[in-house]
Amino acid sequence: MTDPNPRSTQGLPDAARAGAARAGAARAGAAADREARPGRGDFRHFLQITTRWMDNDVYGHVNNVVYYSYFDTAVNQYMIERGVLDYAAGEVVQFVVESGCRYFSPIAFPQTVTAGIRVARLGNSSVRYEIGLFADDADEAAAFGHFVHVCVDRATQRPIALPAPLRAALEALAA
Repeated sequence: MTDPNPRSTQGLPDAARAGAARAGAARAGAAADREARPGRGDFRHFLQITTRWMDNDVYGHVNNVVYYSYFDTAVNQYMIERGVLDYAAGEVVQFVVESGCRYFSPIAFPQTVTAGIRVARLGNSSVRYEIGLFADDADEAAAFGHFVHVCVDRATQRPIALPAPLRAALEALAA
């Protein structure tokens, strides 16, 4: 008997049925991720960013790669303001080892963007920053991204423990 459901796994070998089940679970997980749209109340610190004409692409909205520039600007501005980042001569630097972004709605010049920052995980030598980008006065994020930075000794290029002043600045952002 043929199953009329085109998504049915009836009659498939066990390995194929298991693969189909994993794919279904992945689709359900992706749908849940799409629903997780953060609001302003989910963040600890905010920075206003002015969009520029050159940020827009041929489709009339900010190009996806520019969002990463906004993330980087927000995180580094926070650290500079707190005196825990000397990008030119500091003995300690942070390297990006992971990044990602989910896009919910477009941003375009001449909108103003507010970047909300929080720390989702703080390890011995690493930190996961999460950043929400809010267009104009919107309460829900237009985009939600993350960076994982590893604290590194500039001279040796080897991971080191987060220095106490940096850790304190990051703890203030802990979600």
